Amino acid sequence: MEFTEAYKQTGPCCFSPDGRHLAVAVDYRLVVRDVVSLNVVQLFSCVDKISLLDWAPDSEYILCGLYKRPMVQVWSLSQPDWTCKIDEGSAGIAYARWSPDSRHILTTSEFQLRLTVWSLVNTACVHVQWPKHASRGVSFTKDGKFAAICTRRDCKDYVNLLSCHSWEIMGVFAVDTVDLAGVEWSPDDSAIVVWDSLLEYKVLIYSPDGRCLFKYLAYESGLGVKTVAWSPCGQFLAVGSYDQAVRTLNHLTWKTFAEFTHAASIRNPSNAAIFKEVDDPWQLDMSELCLSEGYSRNMQGNRAENGTEGGSRVKYAVMDAPITLPSQKPVTDKPNPKQGIGMLSWSSDSHYFFTRNDNMPTALWIWDICRLELAAVLVQKDPIRAAAWDPNCPRLVFCTETPHLYMWTPSGACCVNIPLPNFRVVDLKWNSEGNCLLLKDRDSFCCAALVSPLPEEEADQSDDSSEDE
Repeated sequence: MEFTEAYKQTGPCCFSPDGRHLAVAVDYRLVVRDVVSLNVVQLFSCVDKISLLDWAPDSEYILCGLYKRPMVQVWSLSQPDWTCKIDEGSAGIAYARWSPDSRHILTTSEFQLRLTVWSLVNTACVHVQWPKHASRGVSFTKDGKFAAICTRRDCKDYVNLLSCHSWEIMGVFAVDTVDLAGVEWSPDDSAIVVWDSLLEYKVLIYSPDGRCLFKYLAYESGLGVKTVAWSPCGQFLAVGSYDQAVRTLNHLTWKTFAEFTHAASIRNPSNAAIFKEVDDPWQLDMSELCLSEGYSRNMQGNRAENGTEGGSRVKYAVMDAPITLPSQKPVTDKPNPKQGIGMLSWSSDSHYFFTRNDNMPTALWIWDICRLELAAVLVQKDPIRAAAWDPNCPRLVFCTETPHLYMWTPSGACCVNIPLPNFRVVDLKWNSEGNCLLLKDRDSFCCAALVSPLPEEEADQSDDSSEDE
């Protein structure tokens, strides 16, 4: 891996969909950089601090959410003098997003009073009353022709189907939920999944014409669904819940065909590779090395400044089952307990998916859907903050708010040291090509270029552990 120097950021950062540019929020300024050189391509000044950044799907426009105003400003990459401002007045703006055609913007007002579709072509706008959520509850078909928008009126949840061409309502149907939490089109646009709030386990599959194809209830009298994710191929639907399990449904009968549990102990027989992060101290013989007093003090000062003790390095040690994973007991007298499947995401080839059980925050589980078994567990020293699959191959990268980056592929796992002082990764994103990573610290960011994939020969060695690169 090759790392760039660190650059300042004070808010959201994201790659353009075509992978050529990087948008960075620095207070009220929008900085657009070239991905290869990181040179500044465009610099725009907003009227207030930027809370949200969102590229148009065609990478031509950039949306800046200024929620303190509240206002949305839109900029054009090819026409720097072109400007657009969207102001909802007293209704406010809680969230904004692009439509698939890159020429319309959907804003949700405060208190979910209405959702407004704004046109950049003819300045027309369309209103949808009583959207259920601000940032959730809206899903577009993969071909970009239709939108499913959840609304609530008279204590009942509804799904509204709108045409993304004319923005006319094509149909409305009620859904059998107590408090709808989310909606998502299937990747093949043939079905819509909705699920209920955490107070009730209920997953419903609807056809676009409003027919209920399947109702799934795994259990009763307990906290329910926490995460839902379609596989990219559209054949599987994974549902993570508060009972620390993931259940997968197939797209033919909508029945569950596998249940993946997250036990605190991994016992034999198990085919899973277990990687544990351990310290890897420098192996240097300092017995005959004499340093001046001033140089020794300087070394100690640099070491304290960089937040390292003795040159902090880590590596993975391969463990054998049985092994007990560190876990936390959730607090029962507070809402939203840290328990259950809080992170769930599929690889681009739909072969694997990873999970994080929130009451075991230092463990990342990787499951093989073809073999219906646990493929690997990575046990970290610190809680996992963010994880993301390579968009083009089954390669997973994640971070733990440390100066290290962690990577897993089917051939093994490795730890990578980030050669920047005081840089601790709290978030990361891939570009669309899968050859560049955006790494975010609290107030800075850098990019990492992948020179080569994880060497295959490392997987053939008996000891799969890797040291820092």
